[in-house]
Amino acid sequence: MRILGLDPGSRVTGVGIIEGERLVHAENMALGGGPLPDRLGMIFSRLQRIIAEYRPDVAAVETVFMSRNPQSAIKLGQARGAAICAAVAGGLPVHEYAPRAIKQALVGRGSAAKEQVQHMTRILLKIDQDLGADASDALAVALCHHHVAQTNSRLPAGVVLR
Repeated sequence: MRILGLDPGSRVTGVGIIEGERLVHAENMALGGGPLPDRLGMIFSRLQRIIAEYRPDVAAVETVFMSRNPQSAIKLGQARGAAICAAVAGGLPVHEYAPRAIKQALVGRGSAAKEQVQHMTRILLKIDQDLGADASDALAVALCHHHVAQTNSRLPAGVVLR
C-alpha cells in the first residue's frame, strides 16, 4: 500500500509518500508569503500533481491541535482543508491521527519529543539525510497509518483500530 502523509501548514506543507517502510517521496512544499487564498490554492494544485504522479492508495493527516493563537489555528485548519480536499479529489480515502497517536506509533510514548519522532522516522525508513521538519512530520503520519493498517489486517473481521 502506498501512503501519502500530509503535514499541512500555511507557510510550508510537508508531504511524504511511503510504500511499506520504504521512502518513495518527501518534500517541504514552500508556499511563500503571498495572500493566504493563493497559498491554499498552491497546496491543492501541487498535491493534485503529486497524487497524479505517485499514485498513492490512501492519505493520512494529523488532526488539528489547539493553538494559543486563534488566527494560527484558523490558518492551519484552512491548510488542512485544502490538503484534504486535494486528497479526496484525487480519489483517496483520508485517515486522521491525533499527534499523540502518531508519537505512540513511532516512539512508543504519546508524549515523545518532536526530535524523537524525527529520529525514529529516519530509522524506520532507513534514511540518513535530514528531510526537514515538515516532510519528516508528514512521513511520521504515513508511518503511523502503515502501522495501524498492519495491525488491523491481523485483527478478526469486524474489529478495527483507529
